[in-house]
Amino acid sequence: MKDAGRWDWFMDGVRAAIADVPGPAVSMNGAITSSPFKVLVATLISLRTRDQVTGPASERLFALADSPEAMIALGAPAVSAAIFPANFHPTKAERIVEVSRLLIERHAGQVPADRDALLALPGVGPKTANLVLAEGFGIDAICVDTHVHRIPNRVGLIDTRDPVQTEEVLRSRLPLKYWKEINRILVPFGQSVCTPVSPKCSICPLIEGCARRFKGPSR
Repeated sequence: MKDAGRWDWFMDGVRAAIADVPGPAVSMNGAITSSPFKVLVATLISLRTRDQVTGPASERLFALADSPEAMIALGAPAVSAAIFPANFHPTKAERIVEVSRLLIERHAGQVPADRDALLALPGVGPKTANLVLAEGFGIDAICVDTHVHRIPNRVGLIDTRDPVQTEEVLRSRLPLKYWKEINRILVPFGQSVCTPVSPKCSICPLIEGCARRFKGPSR
């Protein structure tokens, strides 16, 4: 099977496996609002926090403040209270307020549609920057989180050592039409089927073509 055909097979199989599984909280927020600021803030909340917490926490916060100006006026203590019990909520609240201030100072209160400008904001790494570009602006970008790094390696589509290398390889191999989608579908797939430990291979549509590069038992 040619490389493009392998990716078609992979993406089709993942979609089939998660047909009834909710998507990641940040991607769903971006699809509904198309607000780069909300996607940015929700992504900052989501770091080391489960989707079941991120979604409601983001909704509570955005009901109080949905712009940089409003976020600054709300203040870090109130932001922290709104996003609790997100992990590290006091630190994340201070960062959200600081990012809001810098957006006003540097970008006239708008989230920049530029990777380098996003990376210059505190707490924004490649994963967050690419997610904002993809979900907030509809720009072709590959958001590599733990699932996007782990699963293509496990299946045998790539062979990379870390998320940075994974993004580089995916940019050269993954068809452009899948760049924005891959994170949206691999997050729920990685949480419900291709789990880090004891993956559910018996129900996976990809089982016949999967290299099964993992240690330990499967289900």
